[in-house]
Amino acid sequence: MSLGASAGWQNMMAQSDLDLKETALKEDLKFYFMNPCEKYRARHQIPWKLALQILKILMVTTQLIFFGLSNQLVVSFKEENTIAFKHLFLKGYSGVDEDDYSCSIYTQQDAYDSIFYVINQYKQLKNISLGTLGYEHEASGLKICKQQYKKGTMLPANDTMSIDVSTETECIFFKPQELAGKKAELKLNSSFFNLEFYRLIQVEISFKLKGIALQTIHARELPDCYAFQNTITFNNRAHSGKIKIYFDSDTDIQECKDWHIFGSVLQKNTQYILVFDGFVILSCVASLILCTRSIVLALRLQKRFVNFFLEKYKRHVCHADRLEFINGWYVLVIISDVMTIIGSILKMEIKAKNLTSYDVCSILLGTSTLFVWVGVIRYLGYFQTYNVLILTMQASLPKVLRFCCCAGMIYLGYTFCGWIVLGPYHEKFEDLNTVAECLFSLVNGDDMFATFAQIQQKSTLVWVFSRLYLYSFISLFIYMILSLFIALITDSYDTIKKYQQSGFPVTDLHEFLKDHASVGYRKEQTSMPLICCCRRQESDDNLILIN
Repeated sequence: MSLGASAGWQNMMAQSDLDLKETALKEDLKFYFMNPCEKYRARHQIPWKLALQILKILMVTTQLIFFGLSNQLVVSFKEENTIAFKHLFLKGYSGVDEDDYSCSIYTQQDAYDSIFYVINQYKQLKNISLGTLGYEHEASGLKICKQQYKKGTMLPANDTMSIDVSTETECIFFKPQELAGKKAELKLNSSFFNLEFYRLIQVEISFKLKGIALQTIHARELPDCYAFQNTITFNNRAHSGKIKIYFDSDTDIQECKDWHIFGSVLQKNTQYILVFDGFVILSCVASLILCTRSIVLALRLQKRFVNFFLEKYKRHVCHADRLEFINGWYVLVIISDVMTIIGSILKMEIKAKNLTSYDVCSILLGTSTLFVWVGVIRYLGYFQTYNVLILTMQASLPKVLRFCCCAGMIYLGYTFCGWIVLGPYHEKFEDLNTVAECLFSLVNGDDMFATFAQIQQKSTLVWVFSRLYLYSFISLFIYMILSLFIALITDSYDTIKKYQQSGFPVTDLHEFLKDHASVGYRKEQTSMPLICCCRRQESDDNLILIN
């Protein structure tokens, strides 16, 4: 056989292998981009991931509801105890905080009365409190510290003053068992309580109390033990003739060291919930494995397609086609599963009273449940009507983000301007965070009249400026920026609707799969389970590859 014939035969064999490789690749690609119903019809592959996601939604939501009801008891116990402490230890407390502080005093006698009132109430706590409260232990007690300038003289009538701005702090300590003795009386009559108000910066009273939440028993849960670190601050930093009294209570949930509960089914109920949490973890682990496996297989398929395209057409696959293989929904499910597993483990430890990290557990379980429900959109995308919403969000997101960056610069400018100019004259502009929240409310049309009306008219210039400031901001953001924002989304929606009527832009991947017949996968019309009733029309298959 001649060399030419041998080379021709080798070329024919190579072309044949390439054709076989192309056919196999196209079949794998077609199968990869099918929805679960089409995969079932094509190869009778049961949609395990779909069934598992539906089961996981029900289990995770049920778990969150149980945890939310339990957490609600914790929150209500903390809040009710804080209100009770304010009524117990703040003299003349009206039941409503005046601002960011609880109450205020205006005379020296009121200051002395309020300080001694706290000491006396702490002394009689067990006799006057309605709750299950007690002192932490015998070594703990009530600590009073006063902070003041070291020395100085003040003569307002002569407009003269002499003061050393360095501060000094002096403290005194009362143990619960010594409050009724003579030692406590000597301390109360000491020079510590001779306050020089022109030097006084603040007086801070701190004490720690213990409590037990028994209301959880009615919800068939084990009770929690609480430690309340209470701090009462008499703030005189302004020296304006008004002392603001702040009450702060930091609550720490602790494991009860020794408890015995009779006549209840608390332990069995706890075991049932722990078993349920275990099943949630198992379902999330299974989902995590399946989704990770799908991503790995997708990356392998992407590599095959890139190599084949380079081998046959001598050019690289574009970035958009590469992204078709990366299923963002699987990534979302994996993140959700990891958060659910960690949150469930923390919840089990909390339920067994080994941990008390309610906040961390709430963030993990709440966010994971959010992601689980957002993931349902993926399956709604198999219907053309719902798919329009998803595609519109995807198409408009880059433009919206760029637009928000530009609008954010203007928003920040108004925020800083309002804070520095209107801050002294309007309570909604006192700090940057409040200004940002106020302006966001104005953009949404909330509380407009109150914002205009509450400006103090002490300065005509500032009052006129406030009108120009508010009118320009509202006109700019509501009538122009917000309208442009909606127009961007509307434009993306119109584009998607046109694409669905005339066809989406064809990429290399779409063109590669267009000529490959999928009849072999669709010729069998078998009976399908109820879960696979979401059948799309074949005419829609060329519009977009739903990933």
